[in-house]
Amino acid sequence: MTLVAFDFDETLTQSDLSILLGREYDVASEMRGLLEQGLRDEIDFETSLRERVSLLEGMPERRVETAFDRCQLRDGAAELIADLRRSDVSVAIVTGSFDRGVETALDRAGVAVDHLVANRLVTENGALTGDVEGPLLDDRKDQPLGELAVAEGDNLDRTIAVGGGATDLPMLRAAGTAVGFDPVPVVEQHCDVVVPSMRKLRLYFEQHDIVDADGT
Repeated sequence: MTLVAFDFDETLTQSDLSILLGREYDVASEMRGLLEQGLRDEIDFETSLRERVSLLEGMPERRVETAFDRCQLRDGAAELIADLRRSDVSVAIVTGSFDRGVETALDRAGVAVDHLVANRLVTENGALTGDVEGPLLDDRKDQPLGELAVAEGDNLDRTIAVGGGATDLPMLRAAGTAVGFDPVPVVEQHCDVVVPSMRKLRLYFEQHDIVDADGT
């Protein structure tokens, strides 16, 4: 048994859920500015996340669902997840993004994962309050990875983490194998292997007997 933990935004999907929400609520430019501030380390992840979500105060839930419906998994991602699970690999998504958006994308693709660790948008009276709750308000993805490994009866050195952004670094450093998915430069130097696409990621898993090459 192996545990594979994926990041979500810009890894399993090309989208960023907060940007999709911002576009639907006409605050996309403000959202992107806060994201870029985080990338430049001008603000920490939690501050960036809370400020982005605060821009969504009053957003009706129906518009939230419309935004999430625009999120699709990358080509080949659903098939890879399904084949990993058929190969007795436990699959997790560990993301600072939003659980409902991840679940919507998985449901649309007709695939499921064994574990989802994500944050939650707070709603009241049919609209977002502008608050966010959850286990990943900071960027410490290493702790949930360790907890999932324990839950699966596995050791951290047998886990595989897949991600490409700076917030994935704690998880990549903690995992037995760090796979950089089209990573930013600061992340690439900490990766054991780098892949540019889902096709290359599948090939890596097949070559290392993590997933069956024939998908059975």
